[in-house]
Formats: sequence, structure tokens, C-alpha cells
Amino acid sequence: MAQTQVFPFQKKAPAGTVLLIDHLSKTFFLKNGQAIEALKEIHLEIQENEFFCLVGPSGCGKSTLLRIIAGLEQPTSGAVFYRGERIEKPRREIGMVFQHYTLLPWRNVEDNVALGLELRGRPRRECLEVAHKFLRIMGLEGFAKAYPYELSGGMQQRVAIARALANEPEVLLMDEPFGALDAHTRILLQKELLRIWSLDQPTIIFVTHSVDEAVYLADRIGVMERRPGRIKEIIPVDFPRPRDRALPEYGRLCQRLLDLLGD
Repeated sequence: MAQTQVFPFQKKAPAGTVLLIDHLSKTFFLKNGQAIEALKEIHLEIQENEFFCLVGPSGCGKSTLLRIIAGLEQPTSGAVFYRGERIEKPRREIGMVFQHYTLLPWRNVEDNVALGLELRGRPRRECLEVAHKFLRIMGLEGFAKAYPYELSGGMQQRVAIARALANEPEVLLMDEPFGALDAHTRILLQKELLRIWSLDQPTIIFVTHSVDEAVYLADRIGVMERRPGRIKEIIPVDFPRPRDRALPEYGRLCQRLLDLLGD
């Protein structure tokens, strides 16, 4: 009789580790049968309250990795564990902010922010109270009744972040959330994100193409190789916040990351 394969639904992680990405690989298959190896043997330990940035060339699997952590995709091999429990589907403790704003155009700002709470069956009054709390945190309290098409791109992304925060996730995944914004708005939202993170310090995994953004935000930076995506190096960012882009060590770290990406 063939043995039934048993998957480990729990795995002990080192103390302080909130996410364990355990030798994870992902292969996609095209309609013609061709196999595309997107990720190979990713092993990461993400710490409690850490701000972790991922950088890497286009197509190296950064977004795929986030989707697997979020429970939106399944790995081909390996696994992701949240506090020792294997992730196989989306869960409330893990929120995600996408590069595109993904706001519902027929709902106004407060209803977009309250959406996750509504889906969890919370009373309408409580949903709106929580929505307004996070709109105030994001500086959007005057736009609760506005619709997405009435807002700038930067304001729409603030709404998307407020919606993710309203669910009070312990882990927040951010997939190039500022990539489509102009340089000035991007810098403002980087500062705003750090301010919000300092309030409750959720664990953040932040994907970006910008080495400057990674150095400005992160506690540690994971540098990924070209497909199949692997972790090439993990670099700690040791100087304190708020970070001054004019400091020589800031520029040296940016250059080190560019050199790693250019190899």
C-alpha cells in the first residue's frame, strides 16, 4: 500500500522569527508545456517588527515570493511558516499592498478602507470608526466621501495602505507600492510609511526596484539574483533613522547594492 505523504503544518522557527521561508521554489508551466523556474531554494527568516526590503532585477520572482507568503500562490516545493504554522491560504494576520491601487471604484474612500472589516462581519459602525482612525493616520480624514477617481495617485495609494492597516495585520507585504509615483510624492510616502511603522511596528516585507528606497527604509535588504530568483546576499542597514541621503555611508551602501545587482 502506498504511503500517504504528510506535510509539516508546523515548524519550529528561531525565537523572534515571525516568518520562515523554508527552501522555497516555484516553477510555472506555460501552455506549450515549457517550465519556467521563477524561484529556487529561497530560505529567509523574517524577524518580529522588522522592516525587510527585497531588491532584484525585473522578473527575478520578487512579486511571486510575496504572493506565496500572502497565501495567494502555492510553492512547487518548500513552504512558508507564520509563527510555526504553514501558510496555505490567505490569513488575516498577513496584509498586502499591491503596486496598483486595487481600490473599488464604486466605493468611496471610507468604504474602501472598511472593506476587509465588513467581509469579516464586523458591525457597520465599528467598520467606519476603524476606517476613520486610519484615514486620520494617513492624513486623509477630509476625503472619506471621495471616490478613487477624484484622488491623485499618491492619495489612492494612501487609501490602499489605510485599507491594509485597518485589518491590523501583524505582517504587511508591500509590492512596489510607490513604483508608479513621481519622485517627490514617493519620498513623502516613504517618510509617512516610516512614521506609521514606528507607531505599532508591524513586520514589513517591501519589494522595490530602487536601491535608494531600500536603504532609506530597511533594517535589512535581501538582494535577489536573476531568474530563477535566489537570495544572493542579505545586507543589514546599520545606521539610524531618520536617514540622511547626503551621508557618505548612505551613498556607499547604495553603490554596493548597485554593484551586486550589476554582477
